[in-house]
Amino acid sequence: MHAADDTLVQAVASRDIERAQALNPITVHQSYEDLINDPLVDAVYISLPNHLHCEWTVAALNAGKHVLCEKPFAMNVGEIELMVEAARKNDRLLVEAVWSRWHPRMIRMVDYVKAGNIGEIISIDSSFTFPGSIDGNYRAVPAMGGGALFDVGVYPLHAIAALVGDDARVEIEKCDVSVGPTGVDLTTKWQMRINGSITANGLASFEMPENQNLIVRGEKGSVELIGAQAFTSWHEASTLRLGEQIEEFDAVDPYRLMIENFGKRSQGQDSWVLPLETSLSVAKVVDNLRGFH
Repeated sequence: MHAADDTLVQAVASRDIERAQALNPITVHQSYEDLINDPLVDAVYISLPNHLHCEWTVAALNAGKHVLCEKPFAMNVGEIELMVEAARKNDRLLVEAVWSRWHPRMIRMVDYVKAGNIGEIISIDSSFTFPGSIDGNYRAVPAMGGGALFDVGVYPLHAIAALVGDDARVEIEKCDVSVGPTGVDLTTKWQMRINGSITANGLASFEMPENQNLIVRGEKGSVELIGAQAFTSWHEASTLRLGEQIEEFDAVDPYRLMIENFGKRSQGQDSWVLPLETSLSVAKVVDNLRGFH
């Protein structure tokens, strides 16, 4: 945020004052209420544990602030609908912070597929896995929105939504879940049928070797995000395979790009942000997958 153009970190509120001060804001607030009521704050970034996203997003919107809220947007579709209603009622911008969607490589891949270059999509294979130590972490607490699906599964699900559109018909054919001792999913593996013709396989895990992949196959060709950071490529050069062709991308900070585009849109300028319709479509799939937990 400090590096982003036309962005000022006006204020931070945290339970830990030292942590708030470490982010180098102009003001440190003692409470979230004080922050959302600060007249010098135009927009609020919410990075709280997942179960608090809805409550504080709605509160910030009702206080007249634009909101950029971390993924997963909320605990379920019902909560997101409350957030969307508050955004529309207050005429404020609300965006889910799926920062991988602003990466130029991801944008290029989606545009290439949507232009018909690989023909009709046949299959999408995606995964986001790493051996995570979540002891003592909110990711281990079901009531706080813990688990691998919420934490890393939304990345491949958002990539799928980008490729097939918000109105795609998604049927879950199979879902295997490994539940940990605290009751959260340590691994969720799914197979979906999209629009009756596309097979989408996905994997989200805290207990497997580190890997991220995204491969899209079509009737005329395939595309792939090459490397182990399909979704979290950050400050490093990256590579995209389009059929037999390889495209290289310079190191970039997609989080900064997200902040800048969100800021421009909140000020009424023309810039791309993740549509609420996409966030809702992904949340519906997450709700359905969580039904297998």
